[in-house]
Amino acid sequence: MDKEFFAAALQAREKAYAPYSDFAVGAAVKTAGGKVYTGCNVENASYGLTCCAERNAIFAAIAAGERRFASLCVVADTKEPVAPCGACRQVMREFGIDRVILANCAGKHLAMTVEELLPYSFGPESL
Repeated sequence: MDKEFFAAALQAREKAYAPYSDFAVGAAVKTAGGKVYTGCNVENASYGLTCCAERNAIFAAIAAGERRFASLCVVADTKEPVAPCGACRQVMREFGIDRVILANCAGKHLAMTVEELLPYSFGPESL
């Protein structure tokens, strides 16, 4: 695992706003050009308005004009590497992020493809 990439996700986790679940998550997305954008989960008293770290990192990159991605790393303080939710998996699929690193704060990690995380997915070519 790329230690600097993991460190960026771990550092983003420190900025999480998680007063309701106390479950802080950080993510880093790397563009095809090697630039890294980070995000953290941001909760809301109206739970449906919460946004995950993975989507916040991707959306920050999109807002900066990025469109091509290489990989994403997500990290949380869990016993095993943390997995992204279904909504985040679909957003990763939309933007062609194929390599996903699931990690915990201790550095235990697992690399997977989006296809492994979201088999038989729906994407732009499905329209």
